[in-house]
Amino acid sequence: MTRNNNGSRNGVDVVIELTETRADGGPRNGGQEVAGYRKSDVMHVLIRWLCMLTSMGGMLVMITAKQASTISLYGFDIPVDSQWSFSDSFEYLVGVCGVVAFHSLVQLVGKLRGMLSKPPIIPSRNQAWLIFAADQMFAYAMMSAGSAASGVTNLNRTGIRHSDLPDFCKPLHSFCDHVAVAIALTFFSCFLLAVSVVLDVAWLSEH
Repeated sequence: MTRNNNGSRNGVDVVIELTETRADGGPRNGGQEVAGYRKSDVMHVLIRWLCMLTSMGGMLVMITAKQASTISLYGFDIPVDSQWSFSDSFEYLVGVCGVVAFHSLVQLVGKLRGMLSKPPIIPSRNQAWLIFAADQMFAYAMMSAGSAASGVTNLNRTGIRHSDLPDFCKPLHSFCDHVAVAIALTFFSCFLLAVSVVLDVAWLSEH
């Protein structure tokens, strides 16, 4: 370290010292770190974890939607047996939820490895664009799956107008409740994917 005639430090040396101090003590980002990690990185991991849980939960709850009962039609008691696999819309919801759960798991593992080994949370812009596109695609898929399943569920609850077709959810209330929970989890997963898209855009705008 050198000093000038007035005893003050040389400006270049001060810059070098600040750089060395920053390297030793880690980056200073104005309180934007949580336990050594950036808040954005923690948010990425939290959203992926929640999305994996909700999409997997929606899939599992829908798979358990099955019930046997009887229904009165034209004065006759008719046995009815309802399962999620009887509806193409419900099968579509199960498939989309399974794919999104796997996608969220892969992204979660990648982000956790990135945080532990200290590289950038998203290695490159090309990969960030790919994740952004996948999150958008899956968000739309979850919205369409939830909407399709909602239409079938609404028909089950109200029956068909101007006909004697009854409300199937009265004798099959457990089945309809399972379906309703699965649809709610599907729409929540769609919301979490939309949040992931916003985070992806924020990362791309900063890099």
